[in-house]
Amino acid sequence: MIDIKLIRENKDFVKENIKNKFQDEKLPLVDEVFTLDERVRKLKQDGDNLRKERKDKSEEIGTLMKNKQIDEANKIKEEVSKINDTLKEMEEEEEEKNIRIKEIMMKIPNIIDSSVPIGKDDSENVEIEKFGENKVYDYEIPYHAEILESINGLDKESSGRTSGNGFYYLMGDAARLVTAMLNYARDYMIDKGFIYCIPPFMIRSDVVTGVMSFAEMDAMMYKIEGEDLYLIGTSEHSMIGKFKDQIIKQNTLPITMTSYSPCFRKEVGAHGIEERGIYRVHQFEKQEMIVICNPDDSMKWYDKMWSYTVDIFRNLNIPVRTLECCSGDLADLKVKSCDVEAWSPRQKKYFEVGSCSTLGDAQARRLGIRIKGEKGNYYPHTLNNTVLASTRALIALLENNYNKDGSITIPEALRPYMGGKETIKPCK
Repeated sequence: MIDIKLIRENKDFVKENIKNKFQDEKLPLVDEVFTLDERVRKLKQDGDNLRKERKDKSEEIGTLMKNKQIDEANKIKEEVSKINDTLKEMEEEEEEKNIRIKEIMMKIPNIIDSSVPIGKDDSENVEIEKFGENKVYDYEIPYHAEILESINGLDKESSGRTSGNGFYYLMGDAARLVTAMLNYARDYMIDKGFIYCIPPFMIRSDVVTGVMSFAEMDAMMYKIEGEDLYLIGTSEHSMIGKFKDQIIKQNTLPITMTSYSPCFRKEVGAHGIEERGIYRVHQFEKQEMIVICNPDDSMKWYDKMWSYTVDIFRNLNIPVRTLECCSGDLADLKVKSCDVEAWSPRQKKYFEVGSCSTLGDAQARRLGIRIKGEKGNYYPHTLNNTVLASTRALIALLENNYNKDGSITIPEALRPYMGGKETIKPCK
């Protein structure tokens, strides 16, 4: 949510930002907010004038009553009563218009950073940098579900009976490998000075609308029937929500936290749920990171955060690249975002395994998170980044560490978490 002062002072700039995000249908919202805000400010000013008039008349009534001028006092009492009726009407109108202003402001997208490339959708995202050599093998790399089945690591038939499409059982060394990756990612982030946290896996609606747009909420979140609770799609939601309505001391910044959680997603859209594999599913596990910092430090943290993900994947023998998200691919609250993509030697192309974003002060405004500074309170910036998402990281690891004989080499970084095991061999 942007500062309404920006619309008051430069609504054309806000409109241009909307055009750059290819959301022209939202342009009328800017004019509507501008008009509503003018009316609210007029109501405030007129209300203040009436309250002053009421105070003066009340003092006059006191003087008249003291001097036994009852009739004159009663006349002024009638005037005060009319003022009260007018004020009540004005306050009701002001409240009604403020509710509408907030509703609209939640729909107007955040101002994107000047460095963000302008583009309509993810097809116009821009490659930034590659890390590691893309492997092309002289033998066939099977589909990841086939690799998992060869080690008795995946059971989707049973999960279809228990839960339906989009779920899975991971078994044996496959399940152990996922746990090893998550534990390694956790310890890596702890070594970087991040506080480890296991957050709530359900959050209330006022937290959901504080951390994401309504469109994202409808497409992602599972609602708990009969309760004001949603299953989290990522632990960033609970982590940022932890500071809702809090005033944070300036000397505690930056707040850097890393969290483990399962993630639940409806995955509504044209891409659909994957029938055989685990690339797009309703449930997975993730190690996440968030930062709450001073506005001047947010871009510095942004660059640090995505670099941590790159480093982790390189330590798992997985080549990756970073991709700058264009304006049309940015969610409404995001100022700037980049994807980390892993190399698929089977498909001979990259696929997304993580995303890093800075949201400016949008989430802080929505959630009422403020910093107590020397010159008054202000809103911090919030950032989030995928450290490692279990299913996609597992796919990337399997493909890039698959051997000709069907075995899988366990990267050295994971061996301490696998009891020293170096390879996983296919079952006969």
